[in-house]
Amino acid sequence: MAEHEFHLKAEWPGLRNDVGTIETLNLNTQVSIPIEMDGPGIGTNPDEMLLGAAATCYIITLAAMLERNGIEKENLTMESVGIVDVTNGVITYKKIIHKPEIILPEDTTEKKRIIVQRLIMKAETSCMISRALKGNVEVSVEPIIQ
Repeated sequence: MAEHEFHLKAEWPGLRNDVGTIETLNLNTQVSIPIEMDGPGIGTNPDEMLLGAAATCYIITLAAMLERNGIEKENLTMESVGIVDVTNGVITYKKIIHKPEIILPEDTTEKKRIIVQRLIMKAETSCMISRALKGNVEVSVEPIIQ
């Protein structure tokens, strides 16, 4: 069994509406509460970071699955949307919607197109971030295949 450790350092100099910093091996950025939640909106925020983790995990997983299955693509892009619900002062990360758009070569066979459809859905359940969120945040996929 292999285990990997990832480390993050955080600094928060003030109270709720201040601006802090986070630093990892490859990321150094400011963080604050988003404007939508009456914060200063400087740098990124936990909501965007969770969405970013889920989206990048999904698209990397999908790309790896396509490669392992010998599927050629011309382009793969994605938009993801995070939905946060605030009810009675309780903030809940409710849903993430991934909207991958994959452009296949014109000569892609129908059999390979069916495999792509299957992999697009399988990538969501195979991604470790999606698995970590399971039972807490709904994750759905709305693909466009061309």
